[in-house]
Amino acid sequence: MHKSSVSLTLFLAATLGSSLGCGDDVTAQPSPDAPELPAPDAPVVDPCQPTTLRTDLAWHGTNRATLTTWLDSKGCKSPGYSAAAKPLALFDWDNTVVKNEVGDAITFYMIAQGKVRQPPNQDWKLTNKFMTNEGALALTAACGTTVPAGQPLPTNTTAGAACANEMLSMYIDNKTTTNLTAFTGHDYRRMEPTYAWTPQLMAGYSHAEVAQFAINATAPMFAAAEGTTQTIGTRPGLNGYLRIYDQIRDVITATQSRGYDVWVITASPQDLVGALAPMVGVPADHVIGIRSLVDGAGKLTYSFEGCGPVAPGQDMISYIEGKRCWINKVIFGDTSAAAIDRRAPADRARMVFAAGDSDTDIDFMRDSQYKLALNRAKTELMCFAYRNEGDTWRVNPMFIQPRAMRATPFPCSTTACKDASGAGVACRDDANVVIPDQADLVY
Repeated sequence: MHKSSVSLTLFLAATLGSSLGCGDDVTAQPSPDAPELPAPDAPVVDPCQPTTLRTDLAWHGTNRATLTTWLDSKGCKSPGYSAAAKPLALFDWDNTVVKNEVGDAITFYMIAQGKVRQPPNQDWKLTNKFMTNEGALALTAACGTTVPAGQPLPTNTTAGAACANEMLSMYIDNKTTTNLTAFTGHDYRRMEPTYAWTPQLMAGYSHAEVAQFAINATAPMFAAAEGTTQTIGTRPGLNGYLRIYDQIRDVITATQSRGYDVWVITASPQDLVGALAPMVGVPADHVIGIRSLVDGAGKLTYSFEGCGPVAPGQDMISYIEGKRCWINKVIFGDTSAAAIDRRAPADRARMVFAAGDSDTDIDFMRDSQYKLALNRAKTELMCFAYRNEGDTWRVNPMFIQPRAMRATPFPCSTTACKDASGAGVACRDDANVVIPDQADLVY
């Protein structure tokens, strides 16, 4: 024992002995309260917990592995990941996240339930500026003028069947029931009048009312058997079912678990998809859809919010160039006329992953680094997807009722793409090179 330790021990023993008589019992005295020690730190939980894409869900070829590699490359475990500037994952909705069209579902519901309101002055051209005179006259003839403006038309009754049939013909076929063109004169890169007509048929209702219509319209269709159809008016064979694609729900979960900022970008109405997106874990405030202007009472009007060079009320929707514009406006905060343009490379670097199924998705998908295309034989999209520029595209058949192989190649070198007038033109890649015709290989 060290000398100083021996001395201290003898000192303490002597002190204790002098305070007690020989043979006295020693009673232990309570010691003062010990100081509280700090609680041990809770285990640190890593907020980045990437999920694995489910192996029980079918994918074409090596797509599951490729998607995993793509998502990992910019996810929260990757070098340079920044929670302050999260990578973006952008998903179309109809026929990408869900099988079939929720826009159809709510349009059919509005007609079947007698919810569409008579337009002001019984003038149907006020509902959509691209409606032809022939279309407006057909609706006036079928729907009549006896129902006051602003009141629901009885399309849910036998007496209203002709009105229902006319609406459905114009919405589905862009033709009147007498085969006359219903809508024309629009910019094919920024507008599809039949898509726009869906929220326009909901004019006079509030955001909350439309959100409730969305639930009422889609809940029975999600519950219906695959292949279910319905008859509205006297038109049979209308789609009557919806399904969420489990594979895409799984990809959404995987992107979120990797720290991506996940958005839905759709050409369906904002209130409709905003009410449904939480079903796959995407909040309503991360949905970009057709955004209607409202009146002083908070009711939807026939006009839409503006974006980029298109002023409010001038009717560009989230469709092809419009999807790009609205992404730039809402996500990147660009309220200038330049929002319609492709973003600079530094911003596009955040646009890591996109999924879509249609020509309506082509611009925002091309702006993204990695692209998943579901094959619905949409010519412009499939030309770019099969071209696979930079090996950054993957094609997958539809997960439910996939299409058969297209018998002839997609005419990419001649007419597969459309210009603003709707004319068929050659598709050109990022180097402005004409894309050769492409065979349909994934079906």
